[in-house]
Amino acid sequence: MASTIVKPQWSFGGVDCRRHAGLKPSPSAKLSLSQVGSGRRSLVVRASENRNDRSIKKLGMTDAECEAAVVAGNVPEAPPVLPKPAAPTGTPVVPSLPLSRRPRRNRRSPALRSAFQETNLSPANFVYPLFIHEGEEDTPIGAMPGCYRLGWRHGLVEEVAKARDVGVNSIVLFPKVPDALKSPTGVEAYNDNGLVPRTIQLLKDKYPDLVIYTDVALDPYSSDGHDGIVREDGVIMNDETVHQLCKQAVSQARAGADVVSPSDMMDGRVGAIRAALDAEGFHHVSIMSYTAKYASSFYGPFREALDSNPRFGDKKTYQMNPANYREALIETREDESEGADILLVKPGLPYLDIIRLLRDNSPLPVAAYQVSGEYSMIKAGGVLKMIDEEKVMMESLMCLRRAGADIILTYFALQAARCLCGEKR
Repeated sequence: MASTIVKPQWSFGGVDCRRHAGLKPSPSAKLSLSQVGSGRRSLVVRASENRNDRSIKKLGMTDAECEAAVVAGNVPEAPPVLPKPAAPTGTPVVPSLPLSRRPRRNRRSPALRSAFQETNLSPANFVYPLFIHEGEEDTPIGAMPGCYRLGWRHGLVEEVAKARDVGVNSIVLFPKVPDALKSPTGVEAYNDNGLVPRTIQLLKDKYPDLVIYTDVALDPYSSDGHDGIVREDGVIMNDETVHQLCKQAVSQARAGADVVSPSDMMDGRVGAIRAALDAEGFHHVSIMSYTAKYASSFYGPFREALDSNPRFGDKKTYQMNPANYREALIETREDESEGADILLVKPGLPYLDIIRLLRDNSPLPVAAYQVSGEYSMIKAGGVLKMIDEEKVMMESLMCLRRAGADIILTYFALQAARCLCGEKR
Protein backbone atom coordinates (compact mmCIF):
# COMPACT_ATOMS: atom_id res chain seq x y z
CA MET A 1 0.00 0.00 0.00
CA ALA A 2 1.53 3.32 -1.11
CA SER A 3 1.05 6.74 0.40
CA THR A 4 1.16 10.06 -1.41
CA ILE A 5 0.88 13.69 -0.45
CA VAL A 6 -1.84 15.65 -2.19
CA LYS A 7 -2.85 19.24 -1.93
CA PRO A 8 -6.59 19.46 -1.32
CA GLN A 9 -8.81 21.74 -3.31
CA TRP A 10 -10.40 24.10 -0.78
CA SER A 11 -12.34 26.32 -3.12
CA PHE A 12 -15.43 25.14 -4.96
CA GLY A 13 -17.54 27.56 -6.95
CA GLY A 14 -15.82 30.51 -5.25
CA VAL A 15 -16.68 29.26 -1.74
CA ASP A 16 -13.87 28.71 0.79
CA CYS A 17 -14.85 25.35 2.22
CA ARG A 18 -12.31 25.40 5.04
CA ARG A 19 -14.50 27.74 7.06
CA HIS A 20 -17.50 25.44 6.68
CA ALA A 21 -15.46 22.32 7.41
CA GLY A 22 -14.09 23.71 10.65
CA LEU A 23 -10.47 23.70 9.36
CA LYS A 24 -7.86 26.42 9.63
CA PRO A 25 -7.57 28.42 6.40
CA SER A 26 -3.89 27.47 5.81
CA PRO A 27 -2.87 27.67 2.13
CA SER A 28 0.07 25.31 2.75
CA ALA A 29 -1.95 22.61 4.41
CA LYS A 30 -1.44 19.10 3.09
CA LEU A 31 -3.26 15.87 3.74
CA SER A 32 -1.79 12.40 3.74
CA LEU A 33 -4.19 10.15 1.90
CA SER A 34 -3.92 6.41 1.46
CA GLN A 35 -3.89 5.14 -2.08
CA VAL A 36 -5.60 1.86 -2.72
CA GLY A 37 -4.52 0.26 -5.98
CA SER A 38 -4.46 2.89 -8.66
CA GLY A 39 -7.38 4.81 -7.18
CA ARG A 40 -7.09 7.89 -5.05
CA ARG A 41 -9.58 9.34 -2.58
CA SER A 42 -10.79 12.80 -3.44
CA LEU A 43 -11.75 15.36 -0.82
CA VAL A 44 -15.20 16.74 -1.39
CA VAL A 45 -16.60 19.44 0.88
CA ARG A 46 -19.93 21.12 0.35
CA ALA A 47 -20.93 24.38 1.93
CA SER A 48 -24.17 24.44 3.87
CA GLU A 49 -27.07 25.87 1.95
CA ASN A 50 -28.55 27.19 5.19
CA ARG A 51 -26.50 30.07 6.57
CA ASN A 52 -27.92 29.42 10.03
CA ASP A 53 -26.77 25.80 10.00
CA ARG A 54 -23.55 25.85 11.99
CA SER A 55 -23.15 22.08 12.21
CA ILE A 56 -19.77 20.71 11.11
CA LYS A 57 -20.05 18.58 7.99
CA LYS A 58 -18.30 15.24 7.71
CA LEU A 59 -15.44 15.11 5.15
CA GLY A 60 -15.70 11.44 4.35
CA MET A 61 -12.24 10.76 5.80
CA THR A 62 -11.14 7.63 7.61
CA ASP A 63 -9.81 7.70 11.17
CA ALA A 64 -6.28 7.25 9.80
CA GLU A 65 -6.70 10.20 7.44
CA CYS A 66 -8.01 12.41 10.25
CA GLU A 67 -5.06 11.49 12.46
CA ALA A 68 -2.61 12.09 9.60
CA ALA A 69 -4.11 15.55 9.05
CA VAL A 70 -3.53 16.45 12.70
CA VAL A 71 0.05 15.10 12.60
CA ALA A 72 0.69 17.20 9.48
CA GLY A 73 -0.34 20.31 11.37
CA ASN A 74 -3.79 20.68 9.88
CA VAL A 75 -5.65 20.72 13.21
CA PRO A 76 -9.38 21.28 12.84
CA GLU A 77 -10.42 24.60 14.26
CA ALA A 78 -12.71 24.67 17.27
CA PRO A 79 -14.96 27.61 18.02
CA PRO A 80 -13.22 30.29 20.07
CA VAL A 81 -13.57 30.36 23.85
CA LEU A 82 -16.26 32.83 24.75
CA PRO A 83 -14.89 36.01 26.31
CA LYS A 84 -15.65 36.66 29.96
CA PRO A 85 -18.75 38.84 30.16
CA ALA A 86 -18.03 42.39 31.23
CA ALA A 87 -19.20 43.62 34.61
CA PRO A 88 -21.19 46.85 34.76
CA THR A 89 -19.34 50.12 35.07
CA GLY A 90 -18.51 50.90 38.65
CA THR A 91 -18.15 47.28 39.77
CA PRO A 92 -15.36 47.17 42.37
CA VAL A 93 -12.24 45.15 41.59
CA VAL A 94 -11.73 42.78 44.51
CA PRO A 95 -9.60 39.68 45.12
CA SER A 96 -11.45 36.35 44.92
CA LEU A 97 -12.76 35.07 48.23
CA PRO A 98 -10.69 32.07 49.45
CA LEU A 99 -13.63 29.64 49.21
CA SER A 100 -13.01 25.93 48.71
CA ARG A 101 -16.74 25.32 48.29
CA ARG A 102 -19.10 27.51 46.30
CA PRO A 103 -22.60 25.97 46.29
CA ARG A 104 -23.61 28.21 43.38
CA ARG A 105 -21.41 26.12 41.07
CA ASN A 106 -24.09 23.40 41.10
CA ARG A 107 -26.80 25.93 40.26
CA ARG A 108 -25.18 27.79 37.38
CA SER A 109 -27.10 26.19 34.47
CA PRO A 110 -30.47 24.57 33.86
CA ALA A 111 -28.80 21.24 33.08
CA LEU A 112 -26.89 21.21 36.38
CA ARG A 113 -29.92 22.30 38.38
CA SER A 114 -31.97 19.53 36.80
CA ALA A 115 -29.25 16.94 37.42
CA PHE A 116 -29.05 17.75 41.13
CA GLN A 117 -32.76 18.30 41.78
CA GLU A 118 -33.67 16.44 44.95
CA THR A 119 -37.47 16.47 44.60
CA ASN A 120 -39.57 15.62 41.57
CA LEU A 121 -43.23 16.09 40.78
CA SER A 122 -45.29 13.75 38.63
CA PRO A 123 -49.00 13.37 37.78
CA ALA A 124 -48.77 10.03 39.58
CA ASN A 125 -48.30 11.99 42.82
CA PHE A 126 -51.76 13.61 42.51
CA VAL A 127 -55.12 12.52 43.87
CA TYR A 128 -57.90 14.58 42.27
CA PRO A 129 -60.74 15.60 44.62
CA LEU A 130 -64.04 15.70 42.75
CA PHE A 131 -67.41 16.97 43.94
CA ILE A 132 -70.47 15.06 42.75
CA HIS A 133 -74.23 15.55 42.94
CA GLU A 134 -77.41 13.90 41.75
CA GLY A 135 -78.07 16.38 38.94
CA GLU A 136 -77.11 16.03 35.29
CA GLU A 137 -75.56 19.48 34.88
CA ASP A 138 -72.20 20.62 36.22
CA THR A 139 -72.70 23.43 38.73
CA PRO A 140 -69.88 25.97 39.22
CA ILE A 141 -68.63 26.45 42.78
CA GLY A 142 -68.39 30.20 43.30
CA ALA A 143 -65.63 30.13 45.92
CA MET A 144 -63.50 27.68 43.92
CA PRO A 145 -63.00 28.98 40.36
CA GLY A 146 -62.62 26.13 37.90
CA CYS A 147 -64.27 23.58 40.20
CA TYR A 148 -67.78 22.16 39.81
CA ARG A 149 -70.31 19.91 41.39
CA LEU A 150 -70.21 17.31 38.65
CA GLY A 151 -73.17 15.28 37.46
CA TRP A 152 -72.19 11.77 38.55
CA ARG A 153 -73.24 10.08 35.28
CA HIS A 154 -71.84 12.57 32.78
CA GLY A 155 -69.62 15.43 33.92
CA LEU A 156 -67.73 13.25 36.38
CA VAL A 157 -66.93 10.60 33.77
CA GLU A 158 -65.67 13.27 31.38
CA GLU A 159 -63.49 14.91 34.05
CA VAL A 160 -61.96 11.57 35.02
CA ALA A 161 -61.18 10.90 31.36
CA LYS A 162 -59.38 14.26 31.07
CA ALA A 163 -57.34 13.49 34.18
CA ARG A 164 -56.36 10.03 32.98
CA ASP A 165 -55.21 11.48 29.67
CA VAL A 166 -52.45 13.37 31.50
CA GLY A 167 -51.49 10.64 33.96
CA VAL A 168 -53.75 11.35 36.95
CA ASN A 169 -55.36 8.01 37.75
CA SER A 170 -56.41 8.56 41.37
CA ILE A 171 -59.49 10.47 42.53
CA VAL A 172 -61.32 11.08 45.79
CA LEU A 173 -65.09 11.60 45.83
CA PHE A 174 -67.03 14.15 47.87
CA PRO A 175 -70.85 14.07 47.58
CA LYS A 176 -73.36 16.92 47.75
CA VAL A 177 -76.23 15.12 49.45
CA PRO A 178 -79.83 16.39 49.15
CA ASP A 179 -81.01 17.99 52.37
CA ALA A 180 -84.00 15.65 52.47
CA LEU A 181 -81.64 12.70 52.92
CA LYS A 182 -79.70 14.23 55.81
CA SER A 183 -80.41 13.10 59.36
CA PRO A 184 -78.95 13.47 62.88
CA THR A 185 -77.33 10.01 62.64
CA GLY A 186 -76.27 10.20 58.99
CA VAL A 187 -77.83 6.90 57.96
CA GLU A 188 -77.59 7.83 54.25
CA ALA A 189 -73.81 7.45 54.60
CA TYR A 190 -74.11 3.66 54.39
CA ASN A 191 -76.94 3.37 51.88
CA ASP A 192 -75.60 0.84 49.33
CA ASN A 193 -77.68 2.58 46.66
CA GLY A 194 -76.53 6.05 47.69
CA LEU A 195 -74.73 8.58 45.52
CA VAL A 196 -71.18 7.50 46.38
CA PRO A 197 -71.64 3.71 45.95
CA ARG A 198 -73.45 4.23 42.64
CA THR A 199 -70.68 6.53 41.44
CA ILE A 200 -67.96 4.06 42.40
CA GLN A 201 -69.72 1.28 40.51
CA LEU A 202 -70.12 3.48 37.42
CA LEU A 203 -66.46 4.52 37.41
CA LYS A 204 -65.17 1.01 38.01
CA ASP A 205 -67.28 -0.24 35.13
CA LYS A 206 -65.86 2.46 32.86
CA TYR A 207 -62.27 2.54 34.18
CA PRO A 208 -61.44 -0.68 36.08
CA ASP A 209 -57.88 0.45 36.89
CA LEU A 210 -58.91 3.83 38.29
CA VAL A 211 -57.85 4.21 41.96
CA ILE A 212 -60.85 5.49 43.91
CA TYR A 213 -60.47 7.05 47.35
CA THR A 214 -63.58 7.79 49.38
CA ASP A 215 -64.30 10.11 52.28
CA VAL A 216 -65.50 8.45 55.48
CA ALA A 217 -67.28 11.00 57.69
CA LEU A 218 -70.84 11.94 58.54
CA ASP A 219 -70.81 15.68 57.81
CA PRO A 220 -72.18 15.47 54.22
CA TYR A 221 -75.03 13.31 55.54
CA SER A 222 -75.66 14.99 58.88
CA SER A 223 -78.48 17.45 59.38
CA ASP A 224 -76.20 19.08 61.97
CA GLY A 225 -73.22 19.45 59.59
CA HIS A 226 -70.80 17.77 61.98
CA ASP A 227 -68.52 14.79 61.34
CA GLY A 228 -70.24 12.78 64.06
CA ILE A 229 -73.51 12.28 65.90
CA VAL A 230 -74.36 15.31 68.06
CA ARG A 231 -75.82 14.85 71.53
CA GLU A 232 -78.50 17.29 72.69
CA ASP A 233 -75.93 19.21 74.74
CA GLY A 234 -73.73 19.71 71.64
CA VAL A 235 -71.17 17.02 72.43
CA ILE A 236 -69.96 14.96 69.47
CA MET A 237 -70.45 11.31 70.38
CA ASN A 238 -67.29 9.33 69.62
CA ASP A 239 -67.98 5.60 69.83
CA GLU A 240 -71.48 5.80 68.38
CA THR A 241 -70.09 7.78 65.44
CA VAL A 242 -67.36 5.18 64.88
CA HIS A 243 -70.08 2.52 64.63
CA GLN A 244 -71.69 4.47 61.78
CA LEU A 245 -68.34 5.08 60.08
CA CYS A 246 -67.61 1.36 59.98
CA LYS A 247 -70.85 0.72 58.14
CA GLN A 248 -70.07 3.57 55.75
CA ALA A 249 -66.59 2.22 54.97
CA VAL A 250 -67.91 -1.29 54.35
CA SER A 251 -70.60 0.07 52.01
CA GLN A 252 -67.97 1.95 50.02
CA ALA A 253 -65.70 -1.08 49.86
CA ARG A 254 -68.59 -3.24 48.70
CA ALA A 255 -69.14 -0.82 45.79
CA GLY A 256 -65.48 -1.12 44.74
CA ALA A 257 -63.56 1.60 46.59
CA ASP A 258 -59.80 1.06 46.67
CA VAL A 259 -58.99 3.33 49.63
CA VAL A 260 -61.35 4.49 52.37
CA SER A 261 -60.33 7.71 54.08
CA PRO A 262 -61.74 8.48 57.53
CA SER A 263 -61.60 12.28 57.87
CA ASP A 264 -63.77 12.52 60.97
CA MET A 265 -60.98 12.54 63.64
CA MET A 266 -62.89 10.29 66.05
CA ASP A 267 -60.69 8.32 68.45
CA GLY A 268 -60.21 4.65 67.56
CA ARG A 269 -61.92 4.79 64.19
CA VAL A 270 -59.00 3.40 62.15
CA GLY A 271 -58.80 0.18 64.14
CA ALA A 272 -62.57 -0.26 64.13
CA ILE A 273 -62.81 0.32 60.37
CA ARG A 274 -59.94 -2.10 59.72
CA ALA A 275 -61.68 -4.78 61.74
CA ALA A 276 -65.01 -4.13 59.99
CA LEU A 277 -63.44 -4.32 56.53
CA ASP A 278 -61.57 -7.50 57.34
CA ALA A 279 -64.68 -9.11 58.80
CA GLU A 280 -66.46 -8.54 55.47
CA GLY A 281 -63.56 -9.91 53.41
CA PHE A 282 -62.18 -6.55 52.28
CA HIS A 283 -58.60 -7.22 53.37
CA HIS A 284 -57.34 -5.61 50.14
CA VAL A 285 -59.01 -2.24 50.78
CA SER A 286 -56.58 0.35 52.16
CA ILE A 287 -57.17 2.99 54.82
CA MET A 288 -55.84 6.51 54.37
CA SER A 289 -56.29 8.10 57.76
CA TYR A 290 -56.65 11.84 58.20
CA THR A 291 -54.01 11.58 60.90
CA ALA A 292 -53.33 15.26 61.52
CA LYS A 293 -56.44 17.15 60.48
CA TYR A 294 -56.44 20.61 62.00
CA ALA A 295 -59.40 22.81 62.92
CA SER A 296 -58.41 25.19 60.17
CA SER A 297 -59.95 28.30 58.63
CA PHE A 298 -58.74 27.18 55.21
CA TYR A 299 -61.74 24.84 54.68
CA GLY A 300 -64.35 27.50 53.92
CA PRO A 301 -64.74 27.04 50.15
CA PHE A 302 -65.02 23.25 50.54
CA ARG A 303 -67.93 23.57 52.93
CA GLU A 304 -69.68 25.83 50.43
CA ALA A 305 -69.14 23.19 47.75
CA LEU A 306 -70.90 20.51 49.81
CA ASP A 307 -73.22 22.76 51.81
CA SER A 308 -71.83 21.04 54.90
CA ASN A 309 -71.15 23.89 57.31
CA PRO A 310 -71.87 23.02 60.94
CA ARG A 311 -75.32 24.24 61.91
CA PHE A 312 -73.87 25.39 65.22
CA GLY A 313 -70.53 25.57 67.01
CA ASP A 314 -67.25 24.45 65.48
CA LYS A 315 -65.15 21.30 65.12
CA LYS A 316 -62.47 22.07 67.67
CA THR A 317 -63.39 19.22 70.03
CA TYR A 318 -62.35 16.61 67.45
CA GLN A 319 -60.07 18.35 64.94
CA MET A 320 -56.58 19.36 66.11
CA ASN A 321 -55.49 22.73 67.47
CA PRO A 322 -53.43 24.58 64.79
CA ALA A 323 -51.01 25.59 67.56
CA ASN A 324 -50.04 21.97 68.32
CA TYR A 325 -47.07 20.11 66.85
CA ARG A 326 -46.23 17.18 69.16
CA GLU A 327 -49.85 16.09 69.27
CA ALA A 328 -49.50 14.97 65.65
CA LEU A 329 -47.08 12.29 66.84
CA ILE A 330 -49.72 10.91 69.20
CA GLU A 331 -52.21 10.63 66.34
CA THR A 332 -49.54 9.09 64.12
CA ARG A 333 -48.68 6.35 66.60
CA GLU A 334 -52.34 5.54 67.18
CA ASP A 335 -53.13 5.30 63.47
CA GLU A 336 -50.06 3.16 62.77
CA SER A 337 -50.92 0.75 65.57
CA GLU A 338 -54.56 0.52 64.42
CA GLY A 339 -53.64 -0.46 60.86
CA ALA A 340 -53.59 2.70 58.74
CA ASP A 341 -51.90 2.30 55.36
CA ILE A 342 -51.43 6.01 54.57
CA LEU A 343 -51.16 9.00 56.91
CA LEU A 344 -52.62 12.35 55.78
CA VAL A 345 -51.96 15.92 56.90
CA LYS A 346 -54.61 18.59 56.30
CA PRO A 347 -54.23 21.45 55.37
CA GLY A 348 -51.06 21.25 53.33
CA LEU A 349 -48.88 24.30 52.73
CA PRO A 350 -49.40 25.99 56.15
CA TYR A 351 -48.49 22.66 57.80
CA LEU A 352 -45.27 21.69 56.04
CA ASP A 353 -43.62 21.16 59.42
CA ILE A 354 -46.22 18.53 60.30
CA ILE A 355 -45.73 16.74 56.98
CA ARG A 356 -41.99 16.59 57.69
CA LEU A 357 -42.67 15.43 61.26
CA LEU A 358 -44.71 12.47 60.01
CA ARG A 359 -42.21 11.72 57.25
CA ASP A 360 -39.33 11.58 59.74
CA ASN A 361 -41.21 9.46 62.27
CA SER A 362 -43.17 6.93 60.22
CA PRO A 363 -42.29 4.47 57.46
CA LEU A 364 -45.83 4.72 56.07
CA PRO A 365 -46.67 6.78 52.97
CA VAL A 366 -47.59 10.37 53.79
CA ALA A 367 -50.33 12.30 52.01
CA ALA A 368 -50.93 16.05 52.07
CA TYR A 369 -54.22 17.76 51.30
CA GLN A 370 -53.86 21.10 49.54
CA VAL A 371 -57.25 22.31 50.71
CA SER A 372 -59.86 24.54 49.13
CA GLY A 373 -58.65 27.72 50.84
CA GLU A 374 -55.13 27.21 49.54
CA TYR A 375 -56.49 26.59 46.04
CA SER A 376 -58.81 29.60 46.04
CA MET A 377 -56.12 31.96 47.33
CA ILE A 378 -53.80 31.04 44.47
CA LYS A 379 -56.66 31.37 41.97
CA ALA A 380 -57.65 34.77 43.33
CA GLY A 381 -54.07 36.02 43.29
CA GLY A 382 -53.76 34.92 39.68
CA VAL A 383 -56.97 36.64 38.61
CA LEU A 384 -55.83 39.87 40.27
CA LYS A 385 -52.42 39.57 38.54
CA MET A 386 -50.72 39.72 41.91
CA ILE A 387 -48.92 36.43 41.29
CA ASP A 388 -48.20 34.11 38.38
CA GLU A 389 -50.88 31.49 39.05
CA GLU A 390 -49.18 28.65 37.19
CA LYS A 391 -45.75 29.18 38.73
CA VAL A 392 -47.13 29.55 42.25
CA MET A 393 -49.30 26.46 41.76
CA MET A 394 -46.33 24.36 40.70
CA GLU A 395 -44.08 25.75 43.44
CA SER A 396 -46.66 25.03 46.12
CA LEU A 397 -47.02 21.43 44.96
CA MET A 398 -43.26 20.96 44.82
CA CYS A 399 -42.99 22.31 48.37
CA LEU A 400 -45.48 19.72 49.61
CA ARG A 401 -43.42 17.00 47.96
CA ARG A 402 -40.18 18.41 49.35
CA ALA A 403 -41.63 18.41 52.86
CA GLY A 404 -42.19 14.67 52.54
CA ALA A 405 -45.59 14.06 50.94
CA ASP A 406 -45.74 10.99 48.72
CA ILE A 407 -49.12 11.93 47.33
CA ILE A 408 -51.02 15.23 47.23
CA LEU A 409 -54.77 15.70 47.20
CA THR A 410 -55.16 18.85 45.14
CA TYR A 411 -57.83 20.59 43.09
CA PHE A 412 -54.98 21.62 40.80
CA ALA A 413 -54.39 17.97 39.80
CA LEU A 414 -55.62 18.28 36.21
CA GLN A 415 -54.15 21.74 35.60
CA ALA A 416 -50.78 20.83 37.13
CA ALA A 417 -50.58 17.53 35.26
CA ARG A 418 -51.20 19.35 32.00
CA CYS A 419 -48.32 21.69 32.83
CA LEU A 420 -46.06 18.75 33.57
CA CYS A 421 -47.06 17.14 30.29
CA GLY A 422 -46.40 20.34 28.37
CA GLU A 423 -50.03 21.00 27.49
CA LYS A 424 -51.65 24.39 27.54
CA ARG A 425 -54.42 25.02 30.01
